[in-house]
Formats: sequence, C-alpha cells, structure tokens
Amino acid sequence: MTYLPGGLPETGSQEHHAGPRGDLFSPDLRRAMNRFQPFSFDTLGELTEFLPPDQRKLLERLRALVLECIPDATEKLSYNVPFYSRRTRIVFIWPGAVGWGGTSEGVQLGFCRGNELADDGYLEKGTRKQVYMKTFHRTSDIDADRVRALLFEALDADEAAWRRKRK
Repeated sequence: MTYLPGGLPETGSQEHHAGPRGDLFSPDLRRAMNRFQPFSFDTLGELTEFLPPDQRKLLERLRALVLECIPDATEKLSYNVPFYSRRTRIVFIWPGAVGWGGTSEGVQLGFCRGNELADDGYLEKGTRKQVYMKTFHRTSDIDADRVRALLFEALDADEAAWRRKRK
C-alpha cells in the first residue's frame, strides 16, 4: 500500500467524491475512514510501512519486548495499532503518527490494567483511571529491563483478572 502526503492511502481509484468538508476521497478510502483516523490498516506490515523511520524502529523494538515476555500473546490491530492479549487486553503500542492516541510524536507503550501495576512514577497516568502509558521518543529511551518487569507484572494482572471473572 502506498500513501499520499498527510498519511492518506493511495487507492489507485480514479473516481472521487466530495467528502463532508469538500475533500476529495476515493470510494475505497471513504469506506476505510472513520471519524478519528483517515486510514485503516489490515496488517501490521501496512502499519509499519506507514510509520516514519524513527517510530518504526520504536514499534519494532517494543513489539520484540512484548513478544519476548508474552510469547503466547495474541496480536491484533485495534484502532489501527497493535494490541496484545491473552485472557484480556494486556498492552498496546501506539505510534504518534496514527493519531487519536494522545501523542503525535514518539510511540506509546500502554498498559490496559496500568492501575493494577506497582507504580514508582515511571508510567504516565494523565487523567486516566486505568490505562497507564510510557512514551518513547528514541530507542535509547527504552529501559528494556524496566519494560520487561512491567510486562511480566501486566501478565500477572491479566491472570488475576481472569481468575476474578471465573469466580
């Protein structure tokens, strides 16, 4: 898939219709668009092709850490970014280029049950009650040992949530 300036996918279709703001989008793109993101990825490969090189490197490094710590995780694109789950959603990786994730630069590693993790101020809470994140701007920002510890703790939180649900 190729992309036009501004991150819009090039569809190859010559037929265009005026959008809600007078924009011209192909019928294929109009089907893929939603209110928050003007694109839709079917595969992780499409997402990585779309990303700027710095965010691509961050995504690949964080993905490798997630799969190293949670090798049996299910990887699924939701909201156009990869989410990882076993029993419940555990963690996601949100590149700033995808938008709507709260950052436009860097890449966020988000913990779906961040409120259940031991906190020493490393994770960013913002105004969120449950999901906590860490934003990385360079691969050198990633403290692999600390991220691994958080991933293992998030895995324990996933198991605990599943056990509570089964009771």
